[in-house]
Amino acid sequence: MRALTFHGTKDVRVETVDDPEIVNSRDAIIKVTSTAICGSDLHLYDGVIPAVQTGDILGHEFMGEVVEVGADSTLEKGQRVVVPFTISCGGCFHCKIEQFSCCENSNPAEKQDLSATLYGHPMAGLFGYSHLTGGYSGGQAEYVRVPFSDVGPIAVPDHLEDDKVLFLSDILPTGWMGAENAEIQPDDTVAVWGCGPVGLFAIQSAIVMGASKVIAIDHYPHRLELAKQMGAETIDFRHTDVREALMEMSGGIGVDAVIDAVGMEAHGFAVDNLLDIAKQTVGIGADRAKALKQAILAVRPGGRVSIPGVYGGMTDKFPLGALMEKGLQVRTGQTHVQRYLGDLLSKIEDGTLDTTFLISHRLPLEEAATGYKNFREKQDSWTKVVLKPGMETTQ
Repeated sequence: MRALTFHGTKDVRVETVDDPEIVNSRDAIIKVTSTAICGSDLHLYDGVIPAVQTGDILGHEFMGEVVEVGADSTLEKGQRVVVPFTISCGGCFHCKIEQFSCCENSNPAEKQDLSATLYGHPMAGLFGYSHLTGGYSGGQAEYVRVPFSDVGPIAVPDHLEDDKVLFLSDILPTGWMGAENAEIQPDDTVAVWGCGPVGLFAIQSAIVMGASKVIAIDHYPHRLELAKQMGAETIDFRHTDVREALMEMSGGIGVDAVIDAVGMEAHGFAVDNLLDIAKQTVGIGADRAKALKQAILAVRPGGRVSIPGVYGGMTDKFPLGALMEKGLQVRTGQTHVQRYLGDLLSKIEDGTLDTTFLISHRLPLEEAATGYKNFREKQDSWTKVVLKPGMETTQ
């Protein structure tokens, strides 16, 4: 089959690789019909996530048709399914309390040592991400093996085209959980850093949850325009002092809740961020947390901090004192995708949530490398790339 494989920093290629096979009785094989490039994939592309190996198949946002099932899979051949990026066994302590992204069993024992050393406990398995998370092949391919297929995938009705349901795999539930973790109340003012796909879905989710005002912060004009179309007020951090603006826009008290949808590769030319960029480049600091630091200082005392943006290591000059002295609540984590699938599918069907407005490009899988390059370098106009295996090439 054809699949996108990793070959080093900013080097991904579509190659012919072995077809996946059923390994365990709960497995299924999916013929991928749509897959997307996620902002988190760019962390791999940029070389800032450890334990990614040459030849690894990338991609954790995908859906398709079930073509083969193991003896204990609950899926049926011919079903259209969306697959969560988190791999979860369904039977461990964490899965039973719906903390699916903390699954104890989906990361194979021989892969657990590195993440257990870094974080105190091993990470759960994720598709197409890193050997920290099991080294599973991803879905930017013609076919993919889905472990624990009786727990994760959700069947979708035929009247909903792929573009409407594909993002159930990650960014829609991630944006939703980011808003949920901000514990939004009807009169709240909420600020969201980052108008990438997760940030845009967090903005839409916060509005659906009843926030009275949502303020989007970014520096790309088109992405800010998309946020405005969702109903947000906007701040361009290149031209505005963000903290001063947020104080003014919140009546002088500070915003009630903040959502960091930026993560470990923050932009900007502030001195501390430039130092973080230099340290990340030479490998002595993993995370550029400028957005998170700014969010912690901007939220009002007693407010809430939600962090759906991805972080992987350490960061310098973290405002721990502000966190404590302001009495802030912090919630974060990889998304418990399976917890949200049914409810969010209903909201797509009844029109409460629009999942297609941010798609800027649809490309054949064969042009995935072009998609990665432009998604990284032309972020204002390349807001979301959907890859289609079998689609006729344009080059």
